[in-house]
Amino acid sequence: MRLAIRRRAVLAGAALAPFAAAAQADWRGQFRELRFAMISSENERDVLIRFEPFSRHFAEVLGVPFRVFRATDYAATVEALRADQAEFGYLGPAAYVLARRVAGEKIVPIASGVDLQGGAGYHSVILVRADSPFRTLADLRGRSFAWADPNSASGYAAPLFYLRREGIDPATHFSRTSFSGNHEQSVIGLLNGTYDAVATWWTNDQRSNALRMEEKGMIPPGQWRIIWTSPLIPSSPYVMRANLPQPLKDLYVETLMALPQANPDAWRALTGGQSRGLIRRTHEDYLDMVAISEELDRLRRQRRT
Repeated sequence: MRLAIRRRAVLAGAALAPFAAAAQADWRGQFRELRFAMISSENERDVLIRFEPFSRHFAEVLGVPFRVFRATDYAATVEALRADQAEFGYLGPAAYVLARRVAGEKIVPIASGVDLQGGAGYHSVILVRADSPFRTLADLRGRSFAWADPNSASGYAAPLFYLRREGIDPATHFSRTSFSGNHEQSVIGLLNGTYDAVATWWTNDQRSNALRMEEKGMIPPGQWRIIWTSPLIPSSPYVMRANLPQPLKDLYVETLMALPQANPDAWRALTGGQSRGLIRRTHEDYLDMVAISEELDRLRRQRRT
């Protein structure tokens, strides 16, 4: 009797398997569009221009409208993913750590870019105006300073952590510190005289926030100078939600990893021609950034007490 029941159950499961597979394969019916949330490291217009060929490529391959949007700040990008208002995204390392803190394993890193030399990271740098007298961090004592965003790795978390490791407490070293809103606003504020120094990102002599602003005509060339560079920060990850249908996740990862070769024009537009491809990433690649964020959290709690 038990054998007969077990046999009927196996046969029933086998009969249902094609329907389950069909339901998984038909994930497109669950989405009117797929949404990609982008951190606000630059102005919205330029983000959408850079990502337009990327968006068009994914819409064609995935067979569903694919919309890229720039959230108001880093935390809002994380919230869009946490609240199922975006399926995919691009986060800075510190914003990724925030995403794991608020959403756990729901947010999964996929890959990050490598530069033309094969490097898979970047740095925080402190910039001053080229015509300023400042040459060292000591010269900035009593001067004004700008971070980019409280959830930016290169614009806040990493420089705060490493400056304190070097014995410099920004809260007392500078006359005032502010959040500019994003990396581009920091540099604009620096050149306008709002700040004496700012923290932003720098990959190498061919790729950085300030260089990209020069290329876009936002600032004149040669108006800034680096006086401090952080240790290496792992490259910003492309991420996705873990609660998506598996066939969609598989196809998205496959499409993303193939993008530099499958659509070189889209990849060139996205990266300014300064990246030769992607490497796979896991949560373990960002454990140093987790440690930095935890240390900064401890510092914030101490200041409240």
